[in-house]
Amino acid sequence: MNFKNFLIIIIALLISIVLIFITPPQEEKNPNKVYRVYLAGKSIGLIKDKDSLNTYIDKEQQVLKDKYQADKVYAPEDLKVVKDITYNEKISTTQEIYNKIKDIEPFTIKGYEITIKGIDTTNEQGEKVKGVDQKIYVLDKQVFEDAMDRTIRSFVNSDSYDKYLNNKQAAIEPGKTGTIIENVYIENKIIVKETNIPSDATIYENSDDLSKYLLFGSLEEHQKYKVQPGDTIRDVSFNNKLSNEEFLIANPEFTDVNSLLFEGQEVNISIIKPQFRLVEIDHQVTTQDIPYETETRYDNTKYTNYEETIQEGVVGSQLVTSKVQKVNGQVDSAVIDNNATQVLKEPVKRIIVKGSKQRGSSGGVSSGLSSNSKVEGYWLWPTRTPYYISSPYSYRWGTLHDGMDIAGAGFGSPIYASNNGIVVASTYKYDNGQYVVINHNNGYYTMYAHLAERYVSVGQEVSMGDTIGSMGRTGAATGVHLHFGLWRGYPYSRGSSSLNPMSLF
Repeated sequence: MNFKNFLIIIIALLISIVLIFITPPQEEKNPNKVYRVYLAGKSIGLIKDKDSLNTYIDKEQQVLKDKYQADKVYAPEDLKVVKDITYNEKISTTQEIYNKIKDIEPFTIKGYEITIKGIDTTNEQGEKVKGVDQKIYVLDKQVFEDAMDRTIRSFVNSDSYDKYLNNKQAAIEPGKTGTIIENVYIENKIIVKETNIPSDATIYENSDDLSKYLLFGSLEEHQKYKVQPGDTIRDVSFNNKLSNEEFLIANPEFTDVNSLLFEGQEVNISIIKPQFRLVEIDHQVTTQDIPYETETRYDNTKYTNYEETIQEGVVGSQLVTSKVQKVNGQVDSAVIDNNATQVLKEPVKRIIVKGSKQRGSSGGVSSGLSSNSKVEGYWLWPTRTPYYISSPYSYRWGTLHDGMDIAGAGFGSPIYASNNGIVVASTYKYDNGQYVVINHNNGYYTMYAHLAERYVSVGQEVSMGDTIGSMGRTGAATGVHLHFGLWRGYPYSRGSSSLNPMSLF
């Protein structure tokens, strides 16, 4: 062996020795089969046995089981346990993983998640408002079903609803009044699914609490009002920003708006905020007045300050058949079947005689309105008859509805000036739609909104009964109707105030 080969062997031996000392020992080749625990998508450790974690959670959460009378408590809904393999990664104990979980997310119990899908709406500015979904948790589906039934009966007469459900409604006799429920349904889509409910969620264990939430939108204590001497349901409702219907819904012990209150009695004045839209469609036959007309005759032998009634007006009556749609107890739209209208008593017109003789002149008929024309004591109904008052002057959901909605006369039907005056507005606005305002030259103004068309212009003088437009549903209107408003002062101007238009008739 020459020196060169010997040197190569020595170097190789030295390298082998170095490698032996600097190379760590070979890892064990046998893998550990484990379970990796993920919470909210993040790994929180490894455990040996998947079932042991569930058992440990159930054992440690006895308080939660007792609270809800639950058979078993489960891990959080977004906890995932998947098979994994490791060689040397630390394996946690079941208790260690449990302690990590309870500090991050709540444990769960079996129950039902009910989703009431929100319905998109349009606000007064004409903008689309996305509906908000409501999620409700119950341990027993029957709690939800009972609560829904109770809430529905808050809006629909209970006896009538039972007859509707059992198909036992009696037909309305010819010539008689009455109401038949044609349909009742919830407009929202409702999804019920069995799931694990987080223990920190609001869980409704009884139908009383849930029906209160479905009706008022919260479980807070109701606002109360102590009845004062002379109070009526109408007074208490209006003064506390409730409609009569809302008051009766919030106080089911009263049968109608004419029920008597007694001094010191406590009533609920909480504003209802239903969590779903209950639609009721009724076939109604009602009695309605037929307004009488006023005929004015002029006598040129009498001075202009002379007025005499020579025939009193008599209101007529008629049977009116309507299709009425209510949403959560409030009328949403109404359509009158004019072919089914039956006149019971014809009206008798009122006849008055006015003087037309001018002082200091040879007399003659007045040439018409001037800017100083005054409103007469008689006001004309602004739509043709029959009609349906779909929403009176009152509060709705805590907001004042500052006029009355008159429906039923039909799209395109004429809208009349309720009295003499001058047109001070004839335009379009996103909430009123096409609308007209008339100044009656005595401090009072009338508004006619949601018109299909306008037939008058600003500055034009109009007389009682002139057709100023046609009925429509422009602006923020859910159905064909006239919004008829009465104001002292120009509508919505500083210092002006709305009045109940029914005070005119």
